[in-house]
Amino acid sequence: MATIYDIAKKTGYSISTVSKVLNNYTDVGEKAKRIINEAVEELGYYPSSSARTLSTKKSWTIGVVFVEDSGIGIEHPFFNAVIESFKKAAEKEGYDLLFASNKIGTEQRSYLDHFLYRGVDGVVVVCSTMDSPDVDILMESDLPSVVIDLDTRGASVVFSDNIHGSELAVDHLYKLGHRKIAHIAGHKSLYVGVHRLKGYIQAMNKHNLTIPDEYIADGGYFTFESGKKAMKNLLKLEDKPTAVYAAGDLMALGAITAIQEQGLSVPNDISVIGFDDIQIARYMTPGLTTIKQDTFLIGKTACGLLLEQINDKKKHYMSIKIPVTLIERNSCRPIS
Repeated sequence: MATIYDIAKKTGYSISTVSKVLNNYTDVGEKAKRIINEAVEELGYYPSSSARTLSTKKSWTIGVVFVEDSGIGIEHPFFNAVIESFKKAAEKEGYDLLFASNKIGTEQRSYLDHFLYRGVDGVVVVCSTMDSPDVDILMESDLPSVVIDLDTRGASVVFSDNIHGSELAVDHLYKLGHRKIAHIAGHKSLYVGVHRLKGYIQAMNKHNLTIPDEYIADGGYFTFESGKKAMKNLLKLEDKPTAVYAAGDLMALGAITAIQEQGLSVPNDISVIGFDDIQIARYMTPGLTTIKQDTFLIGKTACGLLLEQINDKKKHYMSIKIPVTLIERNSCRPIS
């Protein structure tokens, strides 16, 4: 295995110059960087992680934690896509990800204790729960951190424009002629559930549409099963909605299944629109009309905010709202 001494011998540069290039110091000429990097590739040199840590005073590791109540975590298509984007951006800068548990062996620890124990340089928190003591402790610490999917004070946060997304969904159904528009809402303990419901109510009021209490169905923690259950309750109503806006695509898929199991058609009998634009939404029949979250931009932006804090050795407090867009497919139709 090639060493830093082999690179120095091959290129004729000193060990200190080679070390500076390997650690991205700026006080080295472009010619030296090119020659040394070519030698690194030719010799197949891989830097020692322990030596890199000693020279840069970094572990080159970012902690990842999910705080959400459904228990799905990274298996949820939205979270998976966001973390994949975050991971690619972090890897470009030389960082690895460490997925955390608050339990090490038989000892229960806070997430902060866990990350301090592991010596990570920063933490990304994917959190939809508005009240989480563990997240609050992380935010109050000196450890660089960024929160995804939640807007909270005292932290750097990246989240979608949930209220506007709901308005886009209702506006679309209204333009198609729908006036009886129900909503399958996320749990009231979840930030996205609360804000997507708020957007739905605002849009309905804007169009002077009545919202019967039973038109707001509890979709729980954004699962397929909870969406299906909520839709079954809506189908029991004497005055059924002509359209349903589900606060998440998995709930929308559950709603479509419930409708079809009743011998009804989507969109001929009931139109359905979701929120997320998970991958399966474009391949199912009918294709799901939905509000697209830009998972690539969310992950990339969150990574950028965190690396700025790590490099500055100082916590920043920024709130970045990522735009959403309407994706039209075949699950909604116009009515007269």
